Amino acid sequence: MDTAFLETFITVLNTGSFAEAARTLGLTPPAVAQRIRVLEKEIGDALLLRNGRTVRPTASGLAIIGKAQTLIREARDLRAIAGSKGLHGVVELRLGATSTALTGLMPAALANIRKCFPQIELYVRPGSSLELYPQVVSGDIDAAIIVQPQFAILKSCGWQTLRSEPLILIAPSSLDVTDPHATILNEPFIRYDRGHWGGQIVDRYLRHNRLNVKTCFEMDALDAIAALVDRQLGVAVVPDWAPPWPENLSIRKIRLPNALESRTVGVLWGRASPRIAVVRAFLNACKHSSKKQPKA
Repeated sequence: MDTAFLETFITVLNTGSFAEAARTLGLTPPAVAQRIRVLEKEIGDALLLRNGRTVRPTASGLAIIGKAQTLIREARDLRAIAGSKGLHGVVELRLGATSTALTGLMPAALANIRKCFPQIELYVRPGSSLELYPQVVSGDIDAAIIVQPQFAILKSCGWQTLRSEPLILIAPSSLDVTDPHATILNEPFIRYDRGHWGGQIVDRYLRHNRLNVKTCFEMDALDAIAALVDRQLGVAVVPDWAPPWPENLSIRKIRLPNALESRTVGVLWGRASPRIAVVRAFLNACKHSSKKQPKA
């Protein structure tokens, strides 16, 4: 079975019509229709129903969608393996990124890789470092920009550091801060979620310096924490994450004393990925993009 015909079938479903699928694939509508007829003959049943200018899947079409997508992905994996010394044909790259990486480090890296390798199809999955790490290990995604874990990374995975982010105190601009520790103790405190690896670094800093804070919120979104500080609802200790930060915030960033530990952000990838040539291209794009980021 020609996977190009399966890709045509999936494209018709995604675009909703033979005409749109033809434009997407660079074919004529009759050529698309011919591919679908050949596929239906091989499957032994109708896969699509026309409804005016649009189409919808039959019961048989719905039944094969998942398997068709798997076969297409596996075929691309085989092409990636065969082309491991270079990038040939259309290759998919499945990535993950934390929320701050999605807006900070990832866009420049994606733009770089798309410019150099337009044939790469990019899929990006958002998530926390805790969620994305096992997905890289299992091979569900090829690589992810995450916070470096505090435990030893498995030998089946590689690691490339992109950025070290020191801990800072963020406080409303109107608040006079002469002693950061006194401010942390006396003001309402907005915690970076201790379920996140970055939040655990903050928690260790507080405990090491015996800062018994008055927690009023605990959140996993750093930009939301900054917004709450801007509204004078408290102060927070956060890593100085890669720009952009939310705009028009009236907050101050203050370096912390005795901050021995930083949040390290980098790329985790599976060494056994069948798309390792593409992963290497992504690593180079990340390295190039991180050099242009402002220093934390």
